[in-house]
Amino acid sequence: VVAALGAAVVVAILRAVRRESWGYAAAGFGLTSFAAGTAWISRTAAAFFLPGIVSGGILLAAALVSIAIRRPLAALSSHLTRGWPLEWYALDSIRPAYAEVTWAWAALIAVRLAVFLHLLARGEGAALGWASIALGWPAIVLVLAASYLYGMGRLRALGGPGVEEFRAGSPPPWKGQRRGF
Repeated sequence: VVAALGAAVVVAILRAVRRESWGYAAAGFGLTSFAAGTAWISRTAAAFFLPGIVSGGILLAAALVSIAIRRPLAALSSHLTRGWPLEWYALDSIRPAYAEVTWAWAALIAVRLAVFLHLLARGEGAALGWASIALGWPAIVLVLAASYLYGMGRLRALGGPGVEEFRAGSPPPWKGQRRGF
């Protein structure tokens, strides 16, 4: 708990010194403080991970609902980072790639939740820490890289228009999406 709070303070200070936006650092410090308070009150290190487990459950539900309503979370994420038209993501020749990637994201989240819940039920705080590290950034980076590679290949296989072709209203046959997923 002390290490997590210390790291959150260091990140916030570094962002302030560099004159960078510290909004995410402040949110991270707030969430870390909440998790630390949970562990302090319950007097168990495993409780530190409870807020993350709850947010993981919410994220899993959001991913599954997004697939069910045909607005995959991966498409929304791409739209927010790239600014491509939402209508493009909704095309039948585009959406399946993003839905399949969202399934992969949901699988990672589900595995994390299963492992964390199992370790939480056993009260294994140290194991939760190691699982959090292993199933945190390393796993996320791997899934994101695989998502990109798979998504680009899947978009080519689906044969839909590229974003620029969609914006221009180009008729088929399309060259398809060549840059970015």
